[in-house]
Amino acid sequence: MSDALRRVIAHHAGLHTDADGLAETPVAGLSFMRQNAPGRIIHSVYKPLICLVLQGAKQVMAGDQVLDFAAGQSLIVNIDVPAIGRITRATRQAPYLAVAFELDMAVLRGLLEETAAHPAAPPPQAPFFVQETDDGVLDCVTRLVRLIDRPEAAAVLRESTVRELHYWLLTGQHGAVLRRLAPSDSHAQRIARAIALLRTEFRQPLRVERLAEAAGMSLSSFHQHFKALTAVSPLQFQKQMRLLEARRLMRAEAKTAAQAAFAVGYESASQFTREYGRMFGAPPKRDILERRVAA
Repeated sequence: MSDALRRVIAHHAGLHTDADGLAETPVAGLSFMRQNAPGRIIHSVYKPLICLVLQGAKQVMAGDQVLDFAAGQSLIVNIDVPAIGRITRATRQAPYLAVAFELDMAVLRGLLEETAAHPAAPPPQAPFFVQETDDGVLDCVTRLVRLIDRPEAAAVLRESTVRELHYWLLTGQHGAVLRRLAPSDSHAQRIARAIALLRTEFRQPLRVERLAEAAGMSLSSFHQHFKALTAVSPLQFQKQMRLLEARRLMRAEAKTAAQAAFAVGYESASQFTREYGRMFGAPPKRDILERRVAA
């Protein structure tokens, strides 16, 4: 891994990280992560992306799946999935550093139409995978990072670099997974349509039949493929979306626990408090107070 790339990411992330160590960049789809110490658990809903670890190590969990990855490796997330992340190796002198880029299924589909099929055994269904970072992928990401301070160049070069990045992923270790996921009629893309609806309407009462209809699947098939691809049930997905949004409202907009609970669709403040405590390890008021003190 390039020392220059690590320095750029460490500097930018040091100036722009949020409470969870995430730093957005001016280049669409590109973000950095920096954490100076291990241990803190971060709940989030991952989008399809590739995350290259440059320094330190991390563990991610979704359902029963647990993956550990470290410097020199990449995490590939193939569908929106609620997950728990935990930095396992980081110090102030050598912080955890990573760079992530969101995948574009439309770009993948376009490349599939232009490249010959690669027959392969059916890949396992799982929300994410770890692989050794491919040199072609690293080169593309490095060039995207260079565009941060060159907006005039980004307007010309980003699209071709992103396309090349997706090509190396399609032809890499887990290309068979992406080839199976990308087609618009694949089970993954059908589930993705249901997830898009769920993410938009997670505050509303959940009707799984409507999600199955959006996916164009029978109810039993929808349940099976949703759980296989996301590691959680639709109800669990909705619950985590609600709790994450409630936490954001309390942290970013100073909403009370009751205000946040009702804003995300809970009808019972006590039920919200119980479920919040199970997910985050502390009731809302204590959790938010502890995070403010830590910050």
